[in-house]
Amino acid sequence: MVASDQVLVTGKQLDTLCINTIRTLAIDAVQQANSGHPGAPMGLAPAMYCLWQQFLRYDPADPTWLNRDRFVLSNGHASMLLYAMLHLAEVRQVDENGKLTKDLSVSMDDIKHFRQLGSRTPGHPESHITTGVEVTTGPLGQGVGNSVGMAISSKWQAANFNQPGFEIFNFNVYAMCSDGDLMEGIGGEAASLAGHLKLSNLCWIYDHNSVTLDGPANWSFSEDVATRFVGYGWNVTRVSDANDLEMIARAFETFQKTTDRPTLIILDSHIGYGSPHKQDSNSSHGEPLGEEEVKLVKKFYGWPEDAKFLVPDGVRERFRDTIGKRGRELRAKWSQSFADYSKKFPELSERLSHMQHHELPAGWDKNIPTFPADAKGVATRESSGKVLNAFAQNVPWLIGGSADLATSNKTTLKFEGAGDFKAGNYAGRNLHFGVREHVMGASVNGMTVSSIRAYGATFFNFSDYMRPSMRLAALMQIPSIFVFTHDSIGLGEDGPTHQPIEQLASLRAMPNMIVLRPGDANEVVEAWRVILQLRESPASLVLSRQPMPTLDRSKFAPASGVAKGAYVLAEAPAGKPDVILIGTGSELSLCVSAYEKLAAEGIQARVVSMPSWELFDKQEATYKDSVLPPSVTARVSVEMGATFGWQRYTGTKGRNIGMHRFGASAPIKDLLKYFGFTVDHVVAEAHAVLGR
Repeated sequence: MVASDQVLVTGKQLDTLCINTIRTLAIDAVQQANSGHPGAPMGLAPAMYCLWQQFLRYDPADPTWLNRDRFVLSNGHASMLLYAMLHLAEVRQVDENGKLTKDLSVSMDDIKHFRQLGSRTPGHPESHITTGVEVTTGPLGQGVGNSVGMAISSKWQAANFNQPGFEIFNFNVYAMCSDGDLMEGIGGEAASLAGHLKLSNLCWIYDHNSVTLDGPANWSFSEDVATRFVGYGWNVTRVSDANDLEMIARAFETFQKTTDRPTLIILDSHIGYGSPHKQDSNSSHGEPLGEEEVKLVKKFYGWPEDAKFLVPDGVRERFRDTIGKRGRELRAKWSQSFADYSKKFPELSERLSHMQHHELPAGWDKNIPTFPADAKGVATRESSGKVLNAFAQNVPWLIGGSADLATSNKTTLKFEGAGDFKAGNYAGRNLHFGVREHVMGASVNGMTVSSIRAYGATFFNFSDYMRPSMRLAALMQIPSIFVFTHDSIGLGEDGPTHQPIEQLASLRAMPNMIVLRPGDANEVVEAWRVILQLRESPASLVLSRQPMPTLDRSKFAPASGVAKGAYVLAEAPAGKPDVILIGTGSELSLCVSAYEKLAAEGIQARVVSMPSWELFDKQEATYKDSVLPPSVTARVSVEMGATFGWQRYTGTKGRNIGMHRFGASAPIKDLLKYFGFTVDHVVAEAHAVLGR
């Protein structure tokens, strides 16, 4: 197929040449790195080529085009498949400021440095590193979960922005996935939710290659996937030969004609397709082929056996003439339409600009409630519900929902026009995820990368079900919002299965995750204010089920201190504290009551509210020392969670009141007394740390 003198070929021969270029780039990159997965790119290259060349509405010269089709490689171990495509399609790189550059997103040098430090070709696709990678995929199932959120975004934006004569949004979402994606629980949740919502703009290409890392897939996976997806409410079509471009094209045409449900294309492929030597072996799936096998495979493809990283003449031109030309024309036509749209609907156009750049509209924090002092107070989940509704009226693209717990999480948007997002009525802002925490988290990420400010909510203990998605939000540097209620043993009788203990510490250990646990209703206001201004970090808002006092801000410091993570809430009467009491959440009021009792005893105490470790750690050293003076080593932290990590603020001489075991099932008043969350215990610990 590839002559030494680089003779140009045309038609089907040129298609085959392009496909084999994708394959051999993947083979060479993996071999040079001595690490990676060459098999899946080899088997999937024809489907990838067909999709991008004939169907994907995408302009490589402007990979941030609002109405581009989205492609997600959920089987992220096949990353070289995507990198080869981004390189050959000449997708342009967007810099860290969001500006389009003339540089290729993936250069040949990047391919040659696959899986190497500093390259834009890491082992699994990472969206914050490589333009053209829509989402970071690696843990199997996450990508298909993200694709549901992206498809929701397309439907929601179409319903809210399209106008007669102006179809601004109608993008499709394609996700390539593997047996592993469908084995993972999140894959089932994602498919179930997508089928229920009838997301007809969603297409999954299932690489049915009958191989897993352990060996043959039938060692562990024997279900009838087609029947399963029909049961989910999907349209299912099959391609029996993964090398047949015409058959693959018909499958994509079937998807585009299907208007009432998502589509699953089952692609019967072989790992390392095309090599008669190792096409079903685990080696070609999870390891480099080896030099001898590489030569045999290249010989089978009609490729120069000793050529490395070869892009034959005519291949780049083929990509420019197909996806390059088609994408450029589609975007130009859309851009002209959008220019006319912007003149006719300037407010909607401005709104889209804000969304794309994660900017807030003018007046985004107007008419936000403040809460008067109240000794009985209100649960922070209750105040959060009121605050969320106020902010959501000012930020029309703030949407979300709960994993079947909206009435408990207080996350329902109740104002006029909010509505429900459901099949056939996609304009609503209240999402109903059902009992599907896994895909809720992944969908929130998919919506967030599609310009929506999305939130998902559940009980704090069930954050464990969402952790992979939350971790990827932090890794992707996107401002996803995760709302958690029932934050401690304070939820009472439901007992230890529902009472979070270690969750606060574990989320605080996650790089780039902003954790906020507000101590009263006005701190909730400020927490939401912080969250909505985040642009490159996700947030976890941790809220109580039980009421807590609303502090008198004429007596104590303003709640605006939340923005700095920690602040002096109540100063020692003489201004020089002997002991510092640090509290978060519902335990902040315990610190205040203990402070007042210590003051009556003549002990100089300071109360520090610390709703966010991460925000506090970002402050200048002078500010941190002003809140926690190094000279004051007598410190007590109070928090109904694991004490792990608190010594960084209380020091080796401090005391930490917290949980050292799982909780128990009992009324809250009995639990608080049993586990030592009482004013008297806080006072006693203050005495102990002072040596009195």
